[in-house]
Amino acid sequence: MTERLVPGDTAPAFTLPNATGGTTSLADFASEKTVVYFYPAASTPGCTKQACDFRDSLASLAGAGYQVVGISPDPVAKLKKFAQQEGLTFPLLADEDHAVAEAYAAWGEKKNYGKTYEGLIRSTIVVDGDGLVTLAQYNVRATGHVAKLRRDLEID
Repeated sequence: MTERLVPGDTAPAFTLPNATGGTTSLADFASEKTVVYFYPAASTPGCTKQACDFRDSLASLAGAGYQVVGISPDPVAKLKKFAQQEGLTFPLLADEDHAVAEAYAAWGEKKNYGKTYEGLIRSTIVVDGDGLVTLAQYNVRATGHVAKLRRDLEID
């Protein structure tokens, strides 16, 4: 497993297919602050709650100069349906081979109901306009995470 990112690290570059049929790269947000969040599965209760919290906070995040990008191991078709059902207007990216999640240390060992397995670790990485990590949060909770992130970033 890749070492977890810490503030000051260079954020790994990526280009992934998005829910609208194109591709999205970290470089598309060059010179902008970007919240890159990793979530396990579209249309599940926790991931839906988290995505809708980001959707509902987009105006305040954008007002503070932040863009939002969600990444999951789901296929594009599932992401497209998820975005349409929930009115999500920020990019949702398909990382089906979880290579980007691995590069961001958001893929690794998980434990659930006494079983150990490899999977996506719900994580949020904030990248500044120079491509450097300014905040890295791992094993975040779906509920309440966006409110905590806004507090951590000092966004009203």
